[in-house]
Amino acid sequence: MASDSDFTYGRHLRLDQILQAQAPVSQSPDEMLFIIQHQTGELWFKLVLAEVDAARESLDAGDARAAGKALRRVARVLDHLVASWDVLRSLDPLDFMSFRGDLGEASGFQSWQYRLVEYAMGNRVLSLRKPHETAPDVLARLDAELARESLYQAALRFLETRLGLALPEAAFAKDQPYARQQEVLDAWLRVYREAAGFPDLFDLAEQLVEIEDRFRCWRFNHVTTVERVIGAKTGTGGTSGVSYLRRMLDVTLFPELWELRTQL
Repeated sequence: MASDSDFTYGRHLRLDQILQAQAPVSQSPDEMLFIIQHQTGELWFKLVLAEVDAARESLDAGDARAAGKALRRVARVLDHLVASWDVLRSLDPLDFMSFRGDLGEASGFQSWQYRLVEYAMGNRVLSLRKPHETAPDVLARLDAELARESLYQAALRFLETRLGLALPEAAFAKDQPYARQQEVLDAWLRVYREAAGFPDLFDLAEQLVEIEDRFRCWRFNHVTTVERVIGAKTGTGGTSGVSYLRRMLDVTLFPELWELRTQL
């Protein structure tokens, strides 16, 4: 490690590398906003992944307090990501078109960290590995995530232990999107109906709902931003653009935690 006199703020944060990492490919001054928006998003995704991992490890160890701390941090990071769309929406359609043609097939759809976030949360659509097939190191990361239980499944293991029950193995399938289970719904209903007896489980459930709430807001802001800036055009990566993003609004990560509200 460098001496105290050499270890400066800039050296600690590697600001030279960070501030030189913006390389516009067009002559448009608006491209800088687009680059920085997505670079900061990737940094926040990195922190989300680290905190989700910490939460899973804590739940595996039976430490609900530490898991809750990590999950609360995830929710606050998602607040930043939700608000960040306000900055990108300052691009009007003409601003974006001034450099969009220079982006080629580069697309946010190719963000492997975002795909890891989706997989870690439980939305494990295997076909979405396809954009990363030419990057073996990225595929290895995605496959490593698919080989472990998701955040929600870690919560369900903790739920099993605390309630002294066995949930169906179908709830723990690793290589497919999570599907609603009646036994899981019944278990969470018990937690909510006897909340005073299970404060740790109740808080865990509410923290998960908060995270999905923020994640839904992020997706919604993504849709409206894209529609506001490029309308219904095809995405740069070849996706259907707004119509694809609208379908993502229907994805539910923790279905029983939302359904129970109707049944209480």
